[in-house]
Amino acid sequence: MKYPDAKEKFIETWGILGSQWGVNKTIAQIQALLLISPNPLSTDDIMKELTISRGNANMSLRELLDWGIIYKKTIAGDRKEYFVAEKDVWKWSHKIGTIRKQRELNPVLDLLQEIAASKEIGKSEEEQEFTKQIKELSQFTNQVSQLADKLFLSPKGELLLKLIKMFI
Repeated sequence: MKYPDAKEKFIETWGILGSQWGVNKTIAQIQALLLISPNPLSTDDIMKELTISRGNANMSLRELLDWGIIYKKTIAGDRKEYFVAEKDVWKWSHKIGTIRKQRELNPVLDLLQEIAASKEIGKSEEEQEFTKQIKELSQFTNQVSQLADKLFLSPKGELLLKLIKMFI
């Protein structure tokens, strides 16, 4: 496969994966483009490469900046903003994992713990089954949360690499 085709296929596939993980396709495609780019890219470069609107590019870049997986770069003598991706896979995957845990897992865990601690749920058969299931879900979610913390906090993904080696 020649480079232009491989590049296009990589960016497109990364965008599809992103949408399957709950991330806007364009956001994932911009990250992919910046990951493989040897030089900083301007908004105009990104718009041209991906054939997207300025509004879409700006919103997507802002989201990637908020996640901390791309950075602004200045070029002396040029007023344009340029962007570069965090190239270290462990750093950006750690940032993504940590943010997703904060946004998605922590609120569920808080809710389950709040419900499990409630003293106002009665003793009917239905309420007892509800309480039992909430407590089990809470315990499970807490364990997943603790595992995620350990995975995301281990330097250079050491714990994850050890787990992978156990299964390979």
